Amino acid sequence: MIKHISFFRTLFLVAFLLVSSTGLAQKFAILSDIHVTPGNTNEAQLKLAVQEINNSSVDAVIVSGDLTNEGSDVQLRNVKGILDGITKPLYVIPGNHENNWSQSACKTFNDLWGDDRFVFTIGKLVVIGMNCGPFMKMGDGHIKQEDLTWLDKTLSEMVKPGMMVLSVNHYPLLDDLDNYDDYARILIKYPVITHQNGHWHRWRQYETDGIIGLMVRSLDMGDGDYGYTLMDVDLDHDWIHVYNKTIGKERDIRYAYKINTDYYSLDCACTFKPSVPDGFKVEKVYADEASIFTRLGIDKDNIYFGNSMGCLRVIDKKKAKLKWEYKTTSMLFSRPAVADNVVILPTGDKRLVWLDKKSGKVLNEVAAEGPYVADGMIVDGVLYQGGYKTFQAWDVNKKKLLWEYNNINNYCQAEPFVGKNDIIFGAWDTNLRSLDRKTGALNWSWNNGKTANLYSPGNVVPAVTEGRVVIVAPDRNSTAIDRATGKQLWRHHDNAVKVRESLGLSEDGKRAYAKTMDGTIVAMDTESDDYHQLWDTDCGFGYEHAPCIVLEKDGFIYAGSRRGMLAVLDAATGKLLFNYRMGSSEVNGFDVDPATGDIYCSLIEGTIWRISKK
Repeated sequence: MIKHISFFRTLFLVAFLLVSSTGLAQKFAILSDIHVTPGNTNEAQLKLAVQEINNSSVDAVIVSGDLTNEGSDVQLRNVKGILDGITKPLYVIPGNHENNWSQSACKTFNDLWGDDRFVFTIGKLVVIGMNCGPFMKMGDGHIKQEDLTWLDKTLSEMVKPGMMVLSVNHYPLLDDLDNYDDYARILIKYPVITHQNGHWHRWRQYETDGIIGLMVRSLDMGDGDYGYTLMDVDLDHDWIHVYNKTIGKERDIRYAYKINTDYYSLDCACTFKPSVPDGFKVEKVYADEASIFTRLGIDKDNIYFGNSMGCLRVIDKKKAKLKWEYKTTSMLFSRPAVADNVVILPTGDKRLVWLDKKSGKVLNEVAAEGPYVADGMIVDGVLYQGGYKTFQAWDVNKKKLLWEYNNINNYCQAEPFVGKNDIIFGAWDTNLRSLDRKTGALNWSWNNGKTANLYSPGNVVPAVTEGRVVIVAPDRNSTAIDRATGKQLWRHHDNAVKVRESLGLSEDGKRAYAKTMDGTIVAMDTESDDYHQLWDTDCGFGYEHAPCIVLEKDGFIYAGSRRGMLAVLDAATGKLLFNYRMGSSEVNGFDVDPATGDIYCSLIEGTIWRISKK
């Protein structure tokens, strides 16, 4: 489906010399992967680039993602202040560094720039760009379902006869995007002259379904080479010329290629033919029009989830029909917490909202310092909920804050463990903590000795036994900690067993299951005084990084991949019973139906699946 092509089309350079001086081209300056933080070298170099661009003859400026390093509000406001100095028409989309670790759950970018997608026309050219994630957790790039719909609708309305399209994204139209097939399937319906992207920090041309892809340089290419890209699009002569522009130097030609739109009748439809052995049933029960980044709340009648359009939706389990929805102003990442009569929604727009389960009527809402992206747990009428720099305990019925622990330096993300007397959770400030369940007082705090937040156990659900806590984290270590004292018992690193953030516990508590970055499930003995691996099983996932929990239920293990694949294993032996491709995007996690024992999961592409035993 993907065909790589020669990157240096030197045979075209003679023709380039003949047409490049006609003055008919539409001219763009492209900034990508600028990675500005206050005070770093890139900040000073970006200011110089802005001065050059303002003094040039370009028609418009495109910024195709990775404006910052961590997507914090301070970093975003700082870089916007610099980009606001551009006097040319400016069009900006975020990159993975704005989405993956966003302090605001991806909201501040939209607040500052008005949207995370753009479209404009210049002459006979429609230029269209949009966000690609990954959104608030490790994953592949993903175009939201509603953005794919918008893309097709917008191009169908704007592309008149004789017009062409320049597509822009931070990610290439390659396997980096989990749903690039869906993206390409739309683009090939229109005369797309090029798909422009960054992300790789290097020059490259490639081809996907006949569409020429163009990767451009980053602001910093190393060895003191700071600069940007210039693109001249000459629709009258069907040529595109791409230049490297090092700051303070003359531009130099990088690529010259002829526009080709003869390939748009290609059929790139993809089909899956999965099979399930006797005794199991795997079925899609709902497809949303938006993407889903949350796990699922489930009761005897309904499924509760949040989507990328900021809607809490309640679906009737039997009829697979929408009962009611509640709209917020930001994407939702936290699983709705379901109680007897209410559902509590932790929102991306900095609120906890109590809603009546039958009607969706708002019963109470409480403002917070930052967005909620963590999954909460309701136990004995109390919601235990991680937030931004806080962990809280709420009386569900009285809607009253019982206690709050505020000595956290970043946000919480994963579901906490709630025991009889303790609560154990990680945060993106390098620490794993144990709190007293009644008071919220700190029992102990453990960290891995690293200072980088990105190595934190921030998005792993700890596996907790009577005496021990087992975790895995992006530092690729498995660690066992004494539950009572927080003392480290053992710590294991093995380049052949690269664990990350995906973990689960056996029903008897004797085994912890970790998914590795090679798509293998390893079973660890939770009772051993040292790391002891009981078995390992290749699930057929290939390269893997999705922070999807591993679930054991009734003697079976359920694991999900970054590309929509389900694996079911025998818990006693670790034998792979079957795998099943549910879609192309990340499995968000597994949740058990309290009424039937069925297993439910959601995929980022907006589908909900049920796994049941016949």
